[in-house]
Amino acid sequence: MKALLTALAAVWLVLPARAEDAPKASDFIRVDEDAQAARLQTGVTRYKKDGVTVDLIGAIHIADAAYYKNLSGKFDNYQAVLFEMVGDDKAIPKKEAKDAPAADKKDLGGLHQLYGMVAKFLGLTGQMESIDYTRKNFVHADITLEEFQKLQAEKGESLLGLIAKADQSGAKEPDAAKLMQAMLSGNSNRMKLEIIHTLGSGDDQIAAFAGSNSVIVGDRNAKCIKVLDSQVDKGRKRLAIFYGAAHFPDMEKRLLEKGYQKVSHEWVTAWDIPKPQPKAAAPAPADPAAPPAEPKKKAA
Repeated sequence: MKALLTALAAVWLVLPARAEDAPKASDFIRVDEDAQAARLQTGVTRYKKDGVTVDLIGAIHIADAAYYKNLSGKFDNYQAVLFEMVGDDKAIPKKEAKDAPAADKKDLGGLHQLYGMVAKFLGLTGQMESIDYTRKNFVHADITLEEFQKLQAEKGESLLGLIAKADQSGAKEPDAAKLMQAMLSGNSNRMKLEIIHTLGSGDDQIAAFAGSNSVIVGDRNAKCIKVLDSQVDKGRKRLAIFYGAAHFPDMEKRLLEKGYQKVSHEWVTAWDIPKPQPKAAAPAPADPAAPPAEPKKKAA
């Protein structure tokens, strides 16, 4: 149980933080809800400058299989898709290695194993297993593991420290009793309905314990923008940045400062959770003591 809750906390790190001094910053994650379903959605936001278009494609590390299939179709439209993955090119999963044991895949503190556990529990699928990172137009745009560890040491940061700050930030949390009941029920949709609003309101939460100056957001975004500039210098005109939604308030700020202008925005559904519908009430049983109903008279 403790391991599952820790994994959920790690998943929450993909949520967006609202950039400081930017009250009109875009929203990159939301919950769209009606009587039939609740949908966790991420944004695809387009920016333009001098004939170059850059789309910020928000990622959630565990989602419905249809979500990743939808994104995979979009990737065909770009000359370069810049993606996040702390490490060097050797860390990029190869097609033939997708079924390799989890222990053989180096990651930050076993996060991918945690994502896998949560995905299985919630009936979802993982980003790493669903996206083909060997596509020819995919470009690694993140810092190395050595750089990440060095920068964290310099700033006194850690992933566990960020999770601890999240616990102390006063962020909106699901009802503990209802969450426990949902977990014990084994109903994945019920579980997702209990946590979806916590995930969807993350833009007001992450800023309380991370932010644009952190290694996990700021330093990695700076590296991504450098790679973006190099791709533009090579003549690329249609580009996308495929990063966790938490990076995009700061990423948007950096793009606007470079002269890009926001031109469009759309939502993509990552979780589509049907709600239980009330059953129709059964007709009341006839009262045996009541007199029989008179037959209806035919019209003349």
